[in-house]
Amino acid sequence: MRSRYLLFASIIGFAALFVFNFSKAQEKRKLNQQTLKDLSTAMHGEAFAYAKYMAYADHARKSGNNKVVELFESTAKTEHMEHFAEEAELAGLVGTDAENLKDSIKGESYETETMYREFAQQAKARGDVEAAKRFEEIRQDEARHRDAFSAALAELKK
Repeated sequence: MRSRYLLFASIIGFAALFVFNFSKAQEKRKLNQQTLKDLSTAMHGEAFAYAKYMAYADHARKSGNNKVVELFESTAKTEHMEHFAEEAELAGLVGTDAENLKDSIKGESYETETMYREFAQQAKARGDVEAAKRFEEIRQDEARHRDAFSAALAELKK
């Protein structure tokens, strides 16, 4: 169950990173503004479909249904390695290693300092204690990700 939550949290995190990075992509590409928005929407959908299908595959694996596992995993691979990757290329999502690390630090910082902190506080206030605990746990994971990206950037600058 924890891995499923972390998978979905990763997708949420990725979506946040994408939002931060998308403005950088707009500077790089000369695509129409609406086309860039459409690419953003499509990429969010593909990323979520990938995560969802992998979670479904995990469930099917536990159920012993290997044909369904293969179906979900192969579809997830297409969503990620073809659809998302092609859309990301069109949008100019990926930059240099330093740019990518800086963008990742920004996204993970937002998740750590704002998004998951607020989600945890709001869930706790609503009486959703388990969700609040999970959001706080994920927030700590995101802080470790931010710190790892920061260390990698510092190393890259040497």
